[in-house]
Amino acid sequence: MIESDEEPTHQSALNVDALAPTSLRHIVGQDTVVRQLVVAIDAAQMDGTKMEHGLLVGPAGLGKTAIAHVIAREMAAEHFMVFGQSIKDVSDLNLLLLSARNRDVVHIDEAHELKSKFQTALYLAIDRRGLIVTGGSVQRTIPIADFTLLLSTTDEHRLLPPLRDRMRLLLQFDFCSVEDLARLLRYRSEGLHWEVEDRVLSSIAVRARGTPRLALNLLQACFRLCRAAGERRITLSHLLQTCELEQIDNLGLGPRDLRYLELVRHGPSRLGVISSTLGLATHTVSDVVEPFLLRSGLIVKDDQRRRQLTASGREHLLHSGRGGA
Repeated sequence: MIESDEEPTHQSALNVDALAPTSLRHIVGQDTVVRQLVVAIDAAQMDGTKMEHGLLVGPAGLGKTAIAHVIAREMAAEHFMVFGQSIKDVSDLNLLLLSARNRDVVHIDEAHELKSKFQTALYLAIDRRGLIVTGGSVQRTIPIADFTLLLSTTDEHRLLPPLRDRMRLLLQFDFCSVEDLARLLRYRSEGLHWEVEDRVLSSIAVRARGTPRLALNLLQACFRLCRAAGERRITLSHLLQTCELEQIDNLGLGPRDLRYLELVRHGPSRLGVISSTLGLATHTVSDVVEPFLLRSGLIVKDDQRRRQLTASGREHLLHSGRGGA
């Protein structure tokens, strides 16, 4: 989670994402990642070299992309960023690698979406510090700069092992505490000069599932509702109205999550049955719906990997008015 000391313009002050990250000292949470980066950047600057290549791993919404921007700023370097799925041809990859100069930062977000042939071309280019270009019977090498490569991913195991192994820094992002999220929201609202009741910030943090992006999105939604009512101070009433409008309960669960809990409250259920009942692909249920429910202790998996409701899950359903027989 990252905050900026830049002064927002009037127009940007309407947008919770307006304050751009500027420095490692503005990061709230992700303490281990910050410590790793402080050492890596200080070492690079002492030796006048690039920062070592890095793999940024963790669930979506935890600030991997924002930290890549911060790294480039700390290194006083250009930042070149593309999404893995946007590289459709080897020429796209070559153009990216040829654009960077020494010590610049090349960042491939959602790197697991890169096709295997492009991942192979990427680690070969890093090893040789050059691109192999073939024209007819002639093959030549085009040198590339000594830049820092950053790969962001939510699924590191979809990266080829040779590519993963060439990333000297492993930066593992984790979910944030409620306290860290509340601090993030306080810094962001103060930076934007938004008036917000303190209890609103802590209540948003509880509903954010440990994810900065969700916390900021909910703060923005509260601001939107507040301004639509012609008011300037975001109150708990605005938050409750926003949650009702967005269909978010006091834990940040939405209708799909609650429907999942209802399905497993009668007894252990298999993933395939749950997915077909919800009308979702099994990987969507296991990768998107279940992680927070498991992490928050609302459901568990038994020895046969069947899903079942915990006492906490049953209590939450009851408080949500869905705990009937």
